[in-house]
Amino acid sequence: MARVLAVLRGKKQNRRFRRGVYLLPSMFTVGNLFCGYACIVHAMRGAYATAAVFIGVAIVLDGLDGRIARLADAASEFGGEFDSLADVISFGVAPAILMFSWGLEGLGRLGWAIGFLYVTATALRLARFNVQPGSSDKRYFIGMPSPASAGVLASTVFAWPAGFGIEQGPTLALAIVTVPAGLMVSRLRFRSLGALALRPRSSSLVLLQFAGLIAAIAVEPRPVLFAMSYAYLLSGPSGFLWTKLRPASKRGGKAATANSTQRTQATGSGLGG
Repeated sequence: MARVLAVLRGKKQNRRFRRGVYLLPSMFTVGNLFCGYACIVHAMRGAYATAAVFIGVAIVLDGLDGRIARLADAASEFGGEFDSLADVISFGVAPAILMFSWGLEGLGRLGWAIGFLYVTATALRLARFNVQPGSSDKRYFIGMPSPASAGVLASTVFAWPAGFGIEQGPTLALAIVTVPAGLMVSRLRFRSLGALALRPRSSSLVLLQFAGLIAAIAVEPRPVLFAMSYAYLLSGPSGFLWTKLRPASKRGGKAATANSTQRTQATGSGLGG
């Protein structure tokens, strides 16, 4: 009898543990959602630098919730939908309100219309990401990811919290909002940050590079974050131009190699036919 009770108690504790594991990624999503809300509140108060920092924290939390869900085997349909809804707030509504208060308000109706355009582009980008087939190339995103787009806006505000201080400031702010919005709904490929990591055999070098990045951000956060966000923004268009400008023979050779690799992988995994 005692043995049966012990087994039942163990199963009950295991169910509680599994429930806690499934809740953990959603807790990070709640933190992401809070950061978006806090960004809106601080932007309305005129604390633009603080509002931009909250978007940066939301980007970190958004990356962690998905990673933790995969590592803990706790991914769920509910978690994916909840994450997308939180992203619309943190990377769509919050950056749009921040940019309107910071630099678009001087344009009047055009300013808030451009902000709405950005929110719509973010929602479309997230919807397209949710319905992309699972067999798509995991090394690339089709269209600029919404967290990276929000990072462009936040890093700009963080670098110049008091504004550009020039008469053309609202026009520059308009371009800063419309370009990432257009890239989010474009068909340009952007490299996945996870795919940029080196192979496990170079893990020590990866850690050294990560430590160097943290040190650079700690010393000069404003220019480093600004340079990182805009470098990623330019990576999509520059990669597209590089592909188009390369000699046709090299493009054909690479395509043939890629197709051969895909056929080999398909055959090896039992998917050929």
